[in-house]
Amino acid sequence: MADVTMPMNGKVLEMKVKIGDGVEEDSEILIIEAMKMELPVVAPSGGIVKEIKAQVGQSYQVGDVLVVVE
Repeated sequence: MADVTMPMNGKVLEMKVKIGDGVEEDSEILIIEAMKMELPVVAPSGGIVKEIKAQVGQSYQVGDVLVVVE
């Protein structure tokens, strides 16, 4: 199981996956806004999206778990 975590303090702008989607390593999972930049957050490994903990429009801190890939 791999947790996709927030790389820096910021807000989730767009979710690119839904529960049950298959993802490959380094594929975009979501887009965040941090320090006035839009940044992609990628999957650390391939698998199936099991849980989405983040909500679009919400702010998160470094290390917060956003998505669980199994």
